[in-house]
Amino acid sequence: MAKTLSFGVMHLGIAFSVTYALTGSLAISGAITFIEPAVNTVAHYFFERFWARREARAHAAGPAEPAAPAAADAMPGG
Repeated sequence: MAKTLSFGVMHLGIAFSVTYALTGSLAISGAITFIEPAVNTVAHYFFERFWARREARAHAAGPAEPAAPAAADAMPGG
């Protein structure tokens, strides 16, 4: 948990620093620093739902076809 929290603090610090360097505005930098993670959290929720449905469909369809042999396998003596 400490690693996660320290990464979160680092992320916020970097986000603030970059946006402040680009805009020179404390207000804009502060807003972006906290709005961006909130938007990413919502996007991540929908991303996970999409992948869960995709995996469920793949699982319901049965095992995937075996991959084609690699080029080295098709060569004589390979």
